[in-house]
Amino acid sequence: MSALFSPFRLGTLDLSNRIVVSPMCQYSADDGCANDWHMVHLGMLSNSGASLVIVEATAVERSGRITHGCVGLYSDDNEAALARVIAHCRRIGSAKFGIQIGHAGRKGSSQRPWEGGLGLKTGEDPWETVAPSPIPFGDGWPAPREITRAEMDRIRDAFANAAKRAVRIGFDAIELHMAHGYLLHSFVSPISNRRTDEFGGSLENRLRYPLEIARTVRAAVPAHIALGARISAHDWRDADGGLTAEDAVAWSKALKGAGLDFICASSGGVTADTRNPSGAGYNVALSERIRREAGIATRAVGLITDPHQAEAIVAGGKADLVALARAMLDDPHWGWRAARMLGAEVTIPPQYLRAGPKFWRPVTAAAG
Repeated sequence: MSALFSPFRLGTLDLSNRIVVSPMCQYSADDGCANDWHMVHLGMLSNSGASLVIVEATAVERSGRITHGCVGLYSDDNEAALARVIAHCRRIGSAKFGIQIGHAGRKGSSQRPWEGGLGLKTGEDPWETVAPSPIPFGDGWPAPREITRAEMDRIRDAFANAAKRAVRIGFDAIELHMAHGYLLHSFVSPISNRRTDEFGGSLENRLRYPLEIARTVRAAVPAHIALGARISAHDWRDADGGLTAEDAVAWSKALKGAGLDFICASSGGVTADTRNPSGAGYNVALSERIRREAGIATRAVGLITDPHQAEAIVAGGKADLVALARAMLDDPHWGWRAARMLGAEVTIPPQYLRAGPKFWRPVTAAAG
């Protein structure tokens, strides 16, 4: 039996297999509201063969968006728009749905990637950003303002309110975005957090605010909804004293203690010039160590593209789940292909059964 296609219980959420569609920003929302693009995009992925689809990074407040095109869950209009999309996906697809909620921090007020991807310029409707310390994300980026305790309280409550909206919409899982240089990761990393109060200095202090948010959200989310976090398990800035795998284990243990059910082990993103490793599955060793030493379910992500690679990760106990992003955009039926290769079965819509393994196999035309 394929390990990749074996069932798994994530908290109290039952999943039919170990394949997850990673959250992927589309930068196509209207003032935080999901629209027809998301209807088509997520509807397509709902029949990818993955057991769980995670909706893109979703801002908990308007000024917490990355770009003007980012999805939000901070208003009734946002909630209604996303509820429409998710209801459609549930009608036509087989996957369960989660959502990643976060705050961009100093990486907010940015251009869409295809518009340059830097901080918004005068005339592009920029907004002020906040961070634990007034350190720019990189060259050409404005310095954020050091966040105040009152603002931290407001954003903490915004996370809880966004989670409550997600519950009302009917999401099966909620993921806190604590990676890639956004607000919560920027508190944990010593590269971006130079505070001298109780939220800076030691790792224990730097974790204080993200853990406060984790506990607040856990209290707002019913137990039957899986709650986890995507973290940057390595800063890839060893020479500068950045986060390491050892820090990631401590961080994951603390999140488990706050009531979280899983960790998605990503990495990098703390500064604009940070370069992650480029090898296949470069975060898998981080996932494996967190799973082993923190005793929490993990999801591996990062250049996982081949079904046999994914099978080996799960079968080898290196992660409980694997998340795919660009591989799913390239092949929206990746899960179907993986099932054929690994001798497993996956749910296929009845309208597409004629392309299922019982009725059809791809044929390579003879040369000449």
